[in-house]
Amino acid sequence: MGEKSAANLVAAIERSKNAGLGRLIYALGIRQIGEVAAESLARRFGSLDALLAASEEELTAIDDIGEISARSVVETLSLPHVRELLARLAAAGVRTVDDKNGSAERSNAPLPLAGLTFVLTGTLPTMTRDEASELIKSAGGKVTGSVSSKTSYVVAGEDAGSKLTKAQSLGIRVINEEEFKELMQKS
Repeated sequence: MGEKSAANLVAAIERSKNAGLGRLIYALGIRQIGEVAAESLARRFGSLDALLAASEEELTAIDDIGEISARSVVETLSLPHVRELLARLAAAGVRTVDDKNGSAERSNAPLPLAGLTFVLTGTLPTMTRDEASELIKSAGGKVTGSVSSKTSYVVAGEDAGSKLTKAQSLGIRVINEEEFKELMQKS
């Protein structure tokens, strides 16, 4: 391996240590826990230690977590080999606290987009979908990959496809990036 390739690999490993608590939870491969549920767990608990101490009842109090999912989380996180893996990851420098997502909700501060569900489609003019998604999540909103009757807004960019069509057929409010930014400023 060349020196530059090795340096790039080391840099990528270092970046992955700060990927976020939601991504860490998702990466554990807990049955019934997808990306949205993992982000909800990260937002609610804010640290891996708090999640490890959570009961099934505390987990089912979260919108995205039902009884089966809660049981799966508790069972998986209580397995000795999972606990050992988490300890090794923390010792290696993987960040197990998510200040960005968890602090506002844990402090009971009002989250302006709480209860709203967004779908992002197409290419936005000045931000990536990941950036828009992070803005929504940090304000308490939820981002999903498909349009349903529970969708509050579809943020549509250039070359929006079937998600835009479905939103229009369901009567879901479709906004562009400019309107999205205005909504974020009002909140």
